[in-house]
Amino acid sequence: MSRASSGSTANLAVCTFLLLWTLRVLVAFNGDITQQSTSMQRRPRTSGDSKAIVMVVLVVRNGGHSLAHVLGALEGQRYPRKQMAFWIATDHNEDNTSAVLSEWVRKARALYLTVTLNDKTQPRFYANEWGSKHWTAERYETVMQLRQEGLNAARAMLADYVLFVDSDNVLSNRETIQLLMDERLPIVSPMLSSRTTYSNFWSAITSDGTRKRSMLYMDVRKRKRIGCFRVSLVHSTFLLDITRNETRALAFYPPHPSFTWTLTDLSVFTYSCSIAELEMHICNKEKYGWLPVPLKPKSTMEEEIDGFQHVLLEIMVEDPPALLSQLISLPPKLPDRMGFDEVYLINLKRREQRRRRMLNSLAELQLAAKIVEAVDGKALNDTQLQTLGVELLPEYRDPFSERNLTLGEIGCFLSHYNVWKEVLLWNLRQVLVLEDDCRFEMSFRSRLQQIMDDLATTEIIWDLIYIGRKRVQQLGAEQTVQQIPHLVYPGYSYWTLGYALSFSGALKLIRAQPLGRMLPVDEFLPIMYDEHPEDSYKQYFEPRDLEAFSAEPLLLQPTHFADEANYISDTETSEELPSQLARGKGSLMTGSRGSRFETRPRRVILTRDEF
Repeated sequence: MSRASSGSTANLAVCTFLLLWTLRVLVAFNGDITQQSTSMQRRPRTSGDSKAIVMVVLVVRNGGHSLAHVLGALEGQRYPRKQMAFWIATDHNEDNTSAVLSEWVRKARALYLTVTLNDKTQPRFYANEWGSKHWTAERYETVMQLRQEGLNAARAMLADYVLFVDSDNVLSNRETIQLLMDERLPIVSPMLSSRTTYSNFWSAITSDGTRKRSMLYMDVRKRKRIGCFRVSLVHSTFLLDITRNETRALAFYPPHPSFTWTLTDLSVFTYSCSIAELEMHICNKEKYGWLPVPLKPKSTMEEEIDGFQHVLLEIMVEDPPALLSQLISLPPKLPDRMGFDEVYLINLKRREQRRRRMLNSLAELQLAAKIVEAVDGKALNDTQLQTLGVELLPEYRDPFSERNLTLGEIGCFLSHYNVWKEVLLWNLRQVLVLEDDCRFEMSFRSRLQQIMDDLATTEIIWDLIYIGRKRVQQLGAEQTVQQIPHLVYPGYSYWTLGYALSFSGALKLIRAQPLGRMLPVDEFLPIMYDEHPEDSYKQYFEPRDLEAFSAEPLLLQPTHFADEANYISDTETSEELPSQLARGKGSLMTGSRGSRFETRPRRVILTRDEF
């Protein structure tokens, strides 16, 4: 339910709503809420008490695709289950949310202190909404009322805390509840990660409650500053200590009599906090979990499902897969090859963690892959290289460090070369090749399928299609392929993170006999489609007629960039090719580098922000 950036979608219906509740707000505000909070007065307890009761409030709409992981993460919290209660509401569902929640609630009641389900599935849609991501005034009012019901239920059962969790937030850190309690703050939120700079807090707001830019936001989001910070608004997931006197008047509904901000559940609650002079805090001391980037109001259910799947894939870049609920029955996932004759995953045997991560990611994408054991450059010796006929392209020097080819780069080339040979051996029509250090972009599967379908429809002849690469800086934009707007003719490029390859493409690459004049595989491919800027390299390869294309935007990126923690390169940082092999036949290396590299784009290592 991430939607903090979509408050502006409320339309003129807000004005009508404001008039209606203004007439009743004085009675309601001074009656129900005050009367209830007065009756709840009790002795405050120590905030860090491990026996404190926490009620989880979950408001769900169209969460059938996410609940198994959201609830699985909550089940996995290392906090006494008999000190946890759940209050769950669901409304206006187009999917199987009600069935999923009913099963979970039925099984969970024996495990937790209390479990309550408030199911308001019908009707399936709000009046005048564009789609499930469009927030109308009626929808805001419904969510405010449901959140207030959850808060009232927590107060009625004398809970100590309320943990509000959006139905697409995954608390992958199993200590999150206890860690938040230990902060001893009235309102505290765990900073949640996303693929972008988006997170679940605003560092500053204007006098009318709209978001305001602040340097603090990026410092906290990028973890340049670590701690718990006072901010203007937290959302999506946060812990509220309801034993404190100052939190007793807080409310989601109805809005405070003096409320004049744009109407959303977040703005109403934040305004309530400001009236009570309560501070909100965001904590980034740990990595607590993930949330999806908000979608546009007219986004489809399919896009929402893809967005959550992308969260699951991002979790696996650094951490184990998100926990699945043990209380929800899930249909088996049936992987396929998406119309490719084979999907190859190139992986070094000693890189077990990468292999495990990729297999988990591919399983989430329902993509069946064959593992190709990569050639380990560290294990190559002179005799093996000579037997294979490996010799360096006479004039090659790395454009960044001006070093020779490394053994890791040779191993990488041979790994891809072995795949190309297998394509020919088994007469495979088209294959997909993936390296084990790639991360998948949002809607990877549907976007790749669209490209392949469009190519089949237009009958465009192709040999190779990059789906992950680094565009090397050059003048002018790459030309879009006519009739296929998400495909371009690639210029000079680095990396071989992933590509589709046809039989004819493999044949052209093998016929070029690259082992006897080897350079890095990501330098070889641009030569073969005649976009390499170094003419002295191209003269060794004829013909250069590879029909190459590239997805645009790209479907893959590397898991890590060179300036990030956990960055590992098995190619560029490995040992150089032995000098006697580097010289090759009739070596032209000595004194031949000169000015030819001055006009060539250099191999620049980019940070993620620059990519």
